[in-house]
Amino acid sequence: MKVLFDTSTLMAALVETHPHHPRSLPWLIKAKQKDVIALMGTHSLVEIYSTLTKHPIHPKISPSLAERLILEDIIPNFQTIVLDQNDYLTVLHILATNNIEGGATYDALIAHAAYKAQADKLLTFNVKHFKRVYPAIAHIIEEPS
Repeated sequence: MKVLFDTSTLMAALVETHPHHPRSLPWLIKAKQKDVIALMGTHSLVEIYSTLTKHPIHPKISPSLAERLILEDIIPNFQTIVLDQNDYLTVLHILATNNIEGGATYDALIAHAAYKAQADKLLTFNVKHFKRVYPAIAHIIEEPS
C-alpha cells in the first residue's frame, strides 16, 4: 500500500509531546518496517524542517536536531515525489478552478504528489483542507488512526 504522509502527520509522529503522536507514530513505524510504501512530496522536506523548528514545544527543536530527524527518520524510509513544472501548472489550474487562495495552496502541492504517485492513502490531520483543495483524491484522504 502506498501512503503519502503530509507534514501534520510527520510532525506528530516525530514529536513525542505532540497530541497526535499516539495516532501518527504507528504509521512511521510501518514506514520504517517497510509494511507500507511511505511517500512524501519534496516540498514537505522543507515544510517539516520549518514546522519542527518553529513548533512551540519544550525543549525547542534546534535546526541541527530538525535536520538530523529528517536525515535519520524520514529520508531512509520515504520515497520523495518530485513535482515538475507541468505538475505545478496543474496545481495552479486546480487552485484557480476551485477558487483556493492563501496557505491552502501548499496543501494542494502535497495532494498532487499523492495523485502523481497513485497513493492509496494520504494521511493528514487537515482532512477538510485537503479535500477542499484537491477534490479528485478526496476518497484517499484520511486521518491517521
